[in-house]
Amino acid sequence: MSVEVALAVRAHFAECPTWDAADGTLLWVDMNEGGVHRYRPSDGGDTVTVVDQPVAAALPRAGGGLALSLRDGVAVTGPDGSRRWLTEWAREGVRGNDAGVDGRGRLWVGTIAGETSPGWLARIDADGTAHTAATGIQLSNGITWSPDATRMYYVDTRTRRIDVFDYDLDTGKAANRRVLTAVTDTDGLPDGMCTDTEGGIWVALFRGGAVRRYTPDGRLDREITLPASLTTSCGFGGPDLTDLYVTSARRDLGDAEPEAGNLFVVPGVAQGLEGVAFAG
Repeated sequence: MSVEVALAVRAHFAECPTWDAADGTLLWVDMNEGGVHRYRPSDGGDTVTVVDQPVAAALPRAGGGLALSLRDGVAVTGPDGSRRWLTEWAREGVRGNDAGVDGRGRLWVGTIAGETSPGWLARIDADGTAHTAATGIQLSNGITWSPDATRMYYVDTRTRRIDVFDYDLDTGKAANRRVLTAVTDTDGLPDGMCTDTEGGIWVALFRGGAVRRYTPDGRLDREITLPASLTTSCGFGGPDLTDLYVTSARRDLGDAEPEAGNLFVVPGVAQGLEGVAFAG
């Protein structure tokens, strides 16, 4: 497996690589810079729109535009660039973080705890209604589903675990949270995730300089090392969804790691699940 630099961008804190099949581009964000990027593998181009606060995820909407997980809540943009809030939930230092969309177009978003207030994991329906699914969250990150959508995998980074919920796609309810695997045999912390068509769970290891694949029963299957220690997230892209894109950060590293902050790609490593746009 070859690890290639898709985009030598040296982002401060790149996150949430998400394939947009509608136009064959990869969405990703430079979180603390407020940058929403679109990378075009066809010609290597990358365009950026800067928003007015940190952005942790940018996901396609079914009607055009994007769903944004921002510091202060969740907003949607229209094809014309207009923006409106779906939910504003900033309080006591809590801020929005990673997000994902289930097979029926519901948006799932987690938060980072503030100094005095714990975070939470929430589902946002197409009409903008928010439902709290889990509380007491410390640092919400990866959210992904099994190929049959009967399981939702979830990372609260500071627990050093990948957890799994039973998932009802018809109702959007997640229940029976339990540990799939503990990630304690490495200095890396579990961060962003995605799933392949065989049910493998891919997770980026922040401070671990690697992406791991776990089997559906929680066994470590393989590990891919990258030339950047702060690997943040991963997602499949390309016409056949066979290219694994990996984001990274250069925060606090200075010039110690020349490749830190770049967008990487591992071609042909597996095939990812087809994405679904947010229905709202």
